[in-house]
Amino acid sequence: MNEHIVRSYEEELKLLDRRMAQMGGCAEKLLGQAIDALERRDPSLAESAVASDATIDQLEREVQEQVIIMIGKRQPLANDLRHIMTVLKIAGDLERIGDLSKNIAKRALAVAGESYPKPLMTGMRHMTEMVQSQLKDVLDSLTELDANKALKVWHEDQQVDAMYNSLFRELLTYMMEDPRNIGLCTHFLFGAKNIERIGDHTTNIAENVYYLVHGVPIAEDRPKGDSTSSTLFTAR
Repeated sequence: MNEHIVRSYEEELKLLDRRMAQMGGCAEKLLGQAIDALERRDPSLAESAVASDATIDQLEREVQEQVIIMIGKRQPLANDLRHIMTVLKIAGDLERIGDLSKNIAKRALAVAGESYPKPLMTGMRHMTEMVQSQLKDVLDSLTELDANKALKVWHEDQQVDAMYNSLFRELLTYMMEDPRNIGLCTHFLFGAKNIERIGDHTTNIAENVYYLVHGVPIAEDRPKGDSTSSTLFTAR
């Protein structure tokens, strides 16, 4: 009976990890769809991206329900409890990444019929590619329990902030040069902010992976380089 309980418990932990991997894959795909829809001005792709966020929401609910059941039934201690609670936190960040990606897709729908300067999309694409790379790396670090890889992603958040600051200034310049650009650039500003926030949630995941592996939080203060919050957006 004891061996059966142990095997059953291990299977539950593996199922939890599989759901996390599925959530991560869906979040990566949704972000890619959203930025592609914005770049191509493709409303059908944008609508598909908006709809697919429901899958991530459902997976988060399944993770939450499984965690509640496991805590009530198994009463995990020490490393197992840390594992389960960390997964729950990461699921929350992945759900927010899905929401933010969906918001980018909604911006794509709003500007689908408009033309815009190519450099604007170039900046958005470069910033998104960096965040996509970080998201992939941090999900790999979770699968591999690689705290060093997670720490690397954590330090790279400053680069995302620097790219966001540059794009923010560029968009303001377009708006000041021609008031007719204000509507379009506002959509791009909020889209860029969503990408920057995805980078923040990716950094959250990196912190949780580090904690999962070592049992202590990262000792340093989080590196931040976003200087725009006081200008148009509320501070985090």
